[in-house]
Amino acid sequence: MQLPMEDQDVDTEIGADEIEPGIPDAEGPRRRGIFLLPNLFTSAGLFSGFYAIVAAMAGKFEPAAIAVFVAMVFDSLDGRVARWTHTESAFGKEYDSLSDMVSFGLAPALVMYEWSLRSMTDYGVIPGKLGWMGAFIYAACAAIRLARFNVRAGTVDKRYFQGLPSPAAAGIVAGAVWCAFDFDVPGSALIIPAYILTVGAGLLMVSSIGYYSFKDLKLHGRVPFAVLLLVPLVIMVIFLSPQNVLFLIFLLYAVSGLTMSMWRAYKRRSRKPV
Repeated sequence: MQLPMEDQDVDTEIGADEIEPGIPDAEGPRRRGIFLLPNLFTSAGLFSGFYAIVAAMAGKFEPAAIAVFVAMVFDSLDGRVARWTHTESAFGKEYDSLSDMVSFGLAPALVMYEWSLRSMTDYGVIPGKLGWMGAFIYAACAAIRLARFNVRAGTVDKRYFQGLPSPAAAGIVAGAVWCAFDFDVPGSALIIPAYILTVGAGLLMVSSIGYYSFKDLKLHGRVPFAVLLLVPLVIMVIFLSPQNVLFLIFLLYAVSGLTMSMWRAYKRRSRKPV
């Protein structure tokens, strides 16, 4: 859980185009190509997001929600693979952003709409329009979030994301659908909570709230032995109930940014002279 990944670590991009010059042919133009390995992972993430949309339209909401989380795994890998193999590129960065828009923007919005918000049409024309507008707000906020991230990637503090990362927002929306499906609760019974969750996650993406990025964690250093014991414990807890644990993790992450933002605002007000 990319976590964040339009939020693959694109701030380390070298900025060079990955289209490599080849041997000029007789007519002059150079042969060109792209780095295959990192873009395979990006394509796999794009496929997962697309499958989530198709599955939701077919009424298969559990596989649709799971596909969004699978897209997160591939999104967290493509950037790392590019750095490990020294194949970072401007093309990879743009391709990853477009893939993220499908996997973490359109897919969660449409999964939530088909599962719950579509039921608002049963209450009249106006509620029905509000239903698809709620899904659109989420998708539009994801697009704005991704565009803002790309523009400001080299100018902001790398320790924090500005606004909730789109994979985390997708984890909240898709996780809610997965949890409700596991408890056999229909989406039509949770219209109001689903609407609030969808719109709220969208607005958090375009907010100015800072979220810890975990990019300054040094995993290659020495750690206490107790930390190593926590790893299998965390994996075991996730596998016991992945839908509930993953949803709770992303929800707490979203709340953590809000809590820290309110705490900082309180501290600033308390320092002002009376």
